[in-house]
Amino acid sequence: MGGKLMTLKVLVGMIMVVKVASHDYGDALSKSILFFEGQRSGKIPSTQRMTWRKDSALYDGSDVGLDLVGGYYDAGDNVKFNFPMAFTTTMLAWSILEFGDQMGADKRYALDALKWGTDYFLKATSVPGKVAAQVGHPIGDHNCWERPEDMDTPRTSYVVNTTHPGSEVSAEIAAALAASSMVFKSVDGVYSTLLLQRASQVYEFAQKFQGSYNPSVGEGVCPFYCDYNGYMDELIWGAAWLFKATGLETYWNYVVQNNQILDNYEFGWDSKNAGINILVSQCVMNNPNANPFVSNADKFVCSVLPESPTKSVTYSPGGLLFKPGGSNTQHVTAISFLLLVYSNYLKAANNRQVQCGNNAPTPPSRLVDVAKSQVDYILGSNPMKMSYMVGYGRKFPVKIHHRGSCMPSIDAHPRHITCKGGTYFFEMKYRNYNMLTGAIVGGPDENDLYIDDRNRPPQSEPTTYINAPFVGVLAYFKSNS
Repeated sequence: MGGKLMTLKVLVGMIMVVKVASHDYGDALSKSILFFEGQRSGKIPSTQRMTWRKDSALYDGSDVGLDLVGGYYDAGDNVKFNFPMAFTTTMLAWSILEFGDQMGADKRYALDALKWGTDYFLKATSVPGKVAAQVGHPIGDHNCWERPEDMDTPRTSYVVNTTHPGSEVSAEIAAALAASSMVFKSVDGVYSTLLLQRASQVYEFAQKFQGSYNPSVGEGVCPFYCDYNGYMDELIWGAAWLFKATGLETYWNYVVQNNQILDNYEFGWDSKNAGINILVSQCVMNNPNANPFVSNADKFVCSVLPESPTKSVTYSPGGLLFKPGGSNTQHVTAISFLLLVYSNYLKAANNRQVQCGNNAPTPPSRLVDVAKSQVDYILGSNPMKMSYMVGYGRKFPVKIHHRGSCMPSIDAHPRHITCKGGTYFFEMKYRNYNMLTGAIVGGPDENDLYIDDRNRPPQSEPTTYINAPFVGVLAYFKSNS
């Protein structure tokens, strides 16, 4: 009897451990999408669920005779950087294309988040031969701590054109519009057609007038979102998405003819190389010897797997993937997304395996395991026992680097708060006034340490391009856990 009782106690203990270690991926998914409502610029709709955010930047584009109202603030500031915003939009679209059927009731909100981006990019590309690259003077903006609703900093519009080109921002917008056209094809055929037509036009502009937006926009983007990787990857990325959307051989030929630059394992708002290889691999998986895309995709996987002899990332003692630079979770969410997508492509190709050096072949399920370890870490399975998604779990960051979240809302404090009047709220030791639910912050350091301090933006600032790939990742685990 005593032995049976002891066995029962052990079993109960194991069940409790499992329960503690598991996560509510559905809840995290809902919140990760809700976050985008907190980043909205422009006229806030009546359907807004994050009600502490109000109308802002309603005259954007007026300085250059354009309507550039709308879009997203990229992070905790009030600037609309269109290059990372376009990448965010592309990743939201890809998340829905791959995992939308697993989102359940949240798919409608994911579509809303995507359309908020595409509506803006239709405005940003409304004049042939011109593409709006950014709205808001970043230096002026960063010198203030101001609610978006109170902004009185310069809303300078930066536009690239035939004499001052910007191939990377233009091609990324084309990719976003092309990918989104595929999402909306079964939802709104007329809108889908408009997106695809505009994607083709903008891509032609990016190709015909080649050049980086770094010198064209100057202090508007550098050093904030300089293109450090060149614009060729965006031109290939845009062509790959247009091929997916249209099936036209001209786009495919461009991807194939320029594949020599793709032997690189980076992926994020600046570098698209690993993403191109994964995206294109689906088209050629059954003939891996005839192209470099599958072998490059395999090399990307081998650069990430903890046990791989060729890995190029590091892992914290608690198991979080690390790459150089700030805002580390942007790498974690983007890489986890690619691992899941590639795992699905491998499974569809008769459970093809990946060979990393002399290791035993890696099955698709291993890619899922690694992605899940990163997701669980972000959601609270880490040495700090802290979720790095605001509003998820029992313990999460409450002093994030985000102007609108930090300061009282218009409802609570109707009076205008000046540029320097917000400094008090930035320096206060208390938690933020408004919860930016679903925001994923930059995360802990390489030793798993996180200090909840809005004065540490590389750790405490959320961005749209951290969340966008995580939407797809969470949808996958909502249905596969």
